[in-house]
Amino acid sequence: MQSALLTMKIAYLVNQYPKPSHSFIRREIAALEACGLLVARFSIRECESELVDPEDKLEFEKTQVVLGVGILGLLFNLLSVAITRPIPWLKGLWLALRIGWASERGVLYHIIYLAEACVLLRCFRKSGITHLHAHFGTNPTTVAMLCQAIGGPPYSFTVHGPYEFDKPETLALAEKINQAAFVVTVSSFSRSQLYRWCDHHQWKKIHLIRCGVDNHFFNSYTTAISSEPNLVCVGRLCEEKGQLLLVQAVSQLAALGLQCNLTLVGDGPLKPEIEALIKEYGLQEQVKITGWASGADVQKYMMKSRALIVPSFAEGLPVVIMEAFALERPVISTYIAGIPELVKPGVNGWLVPSGSVEALTEVMREVLQLPTENLERMGKAGTASVKAHHDVVQEASKLANLFCYSQENKDVQSNYQLQVSFKN
Repeated sequence: MQSALLTMKIAYLVNQYPKPSHSFIRREIAALEACGLLVARFSIRECESELVDPEDKLEFEKTQVVLGVGILGLLFNLLSVAITRPIPWLKGLWLALRIGWASERGVLYHIIYLAEACVLLRCFRKSGITHLHAHFGTNPTTVAMLCQAIGGPPYSFTVHGPYEFDKPETLALAEKINQAAFVVTVSSFSRSQLYRWCDHHQWKKIHLIRCGVDNHFFNSYTTAISSEPNLVCVGRLCEEKGQLLLVQAVSQLAALGLQCNLTLVGDGPLKPEIEALIKEYGLQEQVKITGWASGADVQKYMMKSRALIVPSFAEGLPVVIMEAFALERPVISTYIAGIPELVKPGVNGWLVPSGSVEALTEVMREVLQLPTENLERMGKAGTASVKAHHDVVQEASKLANLFCYSQENKDVQSNYQLQVSFKN
């Protein structure tokens, strides 16, 4: 495999990269490069102003922003490909129109996606990209599919959920699977959802490759769990993450005479509402919002806590759960999506019905009152499960094998012949 990898150059495409919530993609790319792959980073939109983590800032310097060419650049690339490659361009235009008509965003957006694909095509031919991999089955995969249609490299994509499963038909998910060299998904649950939305003859190209954590977490110095009543929730402040219910649960614990110090690590559109609820319940001393935090700071908040809480209503399989387990902290979460594949009640954490403040309050009470040795035993069990199933090096090796197979598959490669003379 190594010789095949040395001839490959992979492009990664994400809508916004690197975002604070996309550290798992950064780790995956680093692990692929350690396997011997060359990986070029592409972000459709710019997100530099959101970056907090120094590692994300360094990663941004390696990333090319597609829309950085501006409106004139989009038009130039769209017309340039139309003139130099009229037949593939018309094929791409027809595909953009066909899926655009059935989408929520409409035809105009898909013409813009076609222009973005034209920008990528020129970049890829200059740099010798042999395969394009998109993260998330939304617009990045639309652009990847259109790029292939106009003569670009074969593509694959990773589906995380839940967004792809909310509106699979308007996202043309079945078409994207049909056209892809292969599809990656991060849990057995999400794989089953992809099975629902494509022909069973396509199932063989859908592969389970889990998100992972690296030695930065596994080798981190861990401290004993404190007797202090500290709990932490890490994630974007939005409805689906369930932080409003957490504030209600802390209020109910206070009514029972139990002290609970909750740290909400993150930022997002629901922050004003959460702050208002904290004030309404008089919990300003018990519930703190940190805003976006670096990876190092997230680790510190986790290490000060008795457990991580992820009370979400909609998820794929949260990487933050893996990170907490790697730091030997048990996890409270909900019975949704891929979470029960990792969080095992009574072994390494607790699961509650999503949306139930009562169940959440009861489990939080239990965690606050359990002896620390019980929590530490559960945390170590979590570490063992993450090492076994969510080691980023192990998972990236599986992905590298898929890239290698697609490189060697002549049927996949037949629609993309790199023309060295085209380079300039």
